[in-house]
Amino acid sequence: MLTNLCISNIVLIEKLNLEFGAGLNILTGETGAGKSILMDALSLALGARSDTGLVRHGCDTASVTAEFDNTPQSVKNILDENGIDSDDTIILRRTLGTDGKSRAWINDIPVSVRVLKDVGDSLVEIHGQFANHTLLNPATHRPTLDTFAAINNPEFAKLQNATRLAYGKLHDIETKINELQDLLSRSAMEHEFLEHNVAELRALKVRVGEEQELADMRAKMMNAEKNIAILSDAQTALNPNGNGLDSLICSVAHILERVHCDGENPYQTQIDALYDAAERVAEIGEQIKPETSDVGTIDEIEERLFAIRSLARKHRVMPDELPNKLAEMENSLNMIDNSDAELQKLKKGLNVAKQEFDACATNLSAMRHDAANTMRKSILQELPDLKLENADFMVEITETAPNTNGVDDVLFMIKTNPGTPFAPLNKSASGGELARFMLALRVILAGGDDSHTFVFDEIDTGISGATASAVGCRLNRLAEKSQALVITHSAQVAGFADRHYKIAKHSNNDTTITTVAQITGDDRLNEIARIISGAKITEESLNMARTLIKN
Repeated sequence: MLTNLCISNIVLIEKLNLEFGAGLNILTGETGAGKSILMDALSLALGARSDTGLVRHGCDTASVTAEFDNTPQSVKNILDENGIDSDDTIILRRTLGTDGKSRAWINDIPVSVRVLKDVGDSLVEIHGQFANHTLLNPATHRPTLDTFAAINNPEFAKLQNATRLAYGKLHDIETKINELQDLLSRSAMEHEFLEHNVAELRALKVRVGEEQELADMRAKMMNAEKNIAILSDAQTALNPNGNGLDSLICSVAHILERVHCDGENPYQTQIDALYDAAERVAEIGEQIKPETSDVGTIDEIEERLFAIRSLARKHRVMPDELPNKLAEMENSLNMIDNSDAELQKLKKGLNVAKQEFDACATNLSAMRHDAANTMRKSILQELPDLKLENADFMVEITETAPNTNGVDDVLFMIKTNPGTPFAPLNKSASGGELARFMLALRVILAGGDDSHTFVFDEIDTGISGATASAVGCRLNRLAEKSQALVITHSAQVAGFADRHYKIAKHSNNDTTITTVAQITGDDRLNEIARIISGAKITEESLNMARTLIKN
């Protein structure tokens, strides 16, 4: 529901902040006061094509902000798809510059005008001489008939869901059959290819994580080989010219032992130290003796690592994905090997699924035909009071390809004059005539979409008296279930308002502005009397206005 409309610098509107409520919101004013400007401003906020002519003279930028509450789920879905948080309130904002640049926001998040229009179309339906009515789009006719059917028959929604599920099952089986038949058409070549690759993958028996393990092992062994070379160099240094360093040290000690002297050898301490050093050198030599490298093992590791990586490149996957690739190819191979039996099984399932869908679709179609007849009778009852007594309406249901909604294609047809053929709704009526027909259609659909806001402009064109009163009554009925904004020249229609707004134009030597204000009490009485008698309000027009005010 539209709760607030804020307009800045749009044509004759300098600054305007309007609050709307539930029910029937009526806007009246003298011809030329600026009623169409309000429509243009609202349409701009809802994503309509921009026009630099809307920017007020002398200003660089115009802006419109529209605030809604009770956000319907269809709008929340659009917002979710575009990454916009939503709750029960949604704010649409649009700016337009004299340079033609237009910007849009939803809940202060910048969006494209396309997204703004998608949201706007889901929030507000405008009925006017130049409006692009939702129901003029044939794509909306089947959902609209279904909404009407569900309002009048609780079993319809259950059958709709059953049809949707039955089609989903049927579609899944058809997809599997097509895939299997496609596989069979190339089975000979495919079978040979799969057999070869499955055998190759089975022979290699790759484990998840094995490639990394092998790479780590190879790196360790390559480091070990380098260390062996270093230890060998150290061993060579400990054995210069083939003689052990410990033996050379011992030789020095032996020489010192030949020193002649009386008593103890004066170099005994050095001799003992040399023997200790020789022993330590010998121990070190044993400790740093390199172990034999297992050259065969590292060759095997490198060979397997190469095989794994080569096979991964062949199948264009990571090495750890090879086990999954094997399972996938084994499954495809099994499908080919068991294809005949599987195909026969699927075809039996297809027959059962088709029977289930056909039964649901047939019953759903029968309910749609019943609903179409009821809809026609309901609309025809509304038309005479709306000065459309010569108009006729029918719902054309034709068969289409099976889909989630059954097998029905729906088109609303109308003729406005006797003797003329029926034609699609969007090619028959126009202006106020079309708006009144749309009102009739919306009234009988009341209850199917309580969150919508309906805007009617020029709905009272060419009518007065009892017909205008009938229009007002139906607008009131529609507004009981949703919200309606109506721009009218009819006192009878204005009398049904839950809220009444007066549009006025004020001029001085320098400027002209349009204002809009909610009116109540005597102000409202005088405005309805003005509509009846013109600029000069008489006691008779006031008395008549009192009889017309219903709310």
